[in-house]
Amino acid sequence: MRKKIVAGNWKMNKSFEEADELISDIQDGLEKITLDRNTLLIVCPPFPYLEMASDYSSESYFLVGAQDVSANDNGAYTGEVSASMLQSMELPYCIVGHSERRAYHHETDELIARKVDQLLSHDIKPIMCCGEVLAEREAGQQFDVVRRQITDGLFHLDNDQIQNVVIAYEPVWAIGTGKTATPEQAQEIHAFIRQLLAEKYSAKVADTISILYGGSCKPSNARQLFANPDVDGGLIGGACLNADDFLAIAQSF
Repeated sequence: MRKKIVAGNWKMNKSFEEADELISDIQDGLEKITLDRNTLLIVCPPFPYLEMASDYSSESYFLVGAQDVSANDNGAYTGEVSASMLQSMELPYCIVGHSERRAYHHETDELIARKVDQLLSHDIKPIMCCGEVLAEREAGQQFDVVRRQITDGLFHLDNDQIQNVVIAYEPVWAIGTGKTATPEQAQEIHAFIRQLLAEKYSAKVADTISILYGGSCKPSNARQLFANPDVDGGLIGGACLNADDFLAIAQSF
């Protein structure tokens, strides 16, 4: 049975003190609720707070992931963080290919594929993001865009490697805009992604891979989104910056 996952992407938010308070609130909240045993809760704070989050997670029920990784092993790459560094902190997950990295840092599918390889070679599970912008959605190109991103970013992997990847579909037009894909729109793309995986690998392999929704998911709509058969959770943005909202989403399965 594939995992249900709720991953919180803090992006570039919170001071050190605020981060400490939020993680503490998540830890305290988890002691008061019961999550389904098949549900994973992942906190992805900015790099400076990863060690603090890891310290908390060692005594709690959540995991920690990074927001990005370098495509290079090591060396003169000022400001970059390598997969070996993340591995040395025993981080189990890392986001790659987020729409903001694609847009603001001009990351290509080829670069994202290299980052995926770096993570897998260091025993870290990538959360690989894909999705279309508004103009592509309005032009009916969403399937072509997602097919290209999945194919070029992941389909060089073998059967064993792909099963260590989590995919996050993020309709870019629904990130930070207050807009949300309808449950039907989310299911349509998620089912399409799973079919791509089945055609490349097998239906059995495709059924092991968690596919998350990442577009303005919040407590008010999470249950409807997660009720879809191919939506295995969410990559949460703004709502993960509030412990109560984040935990409410985690209880929406």
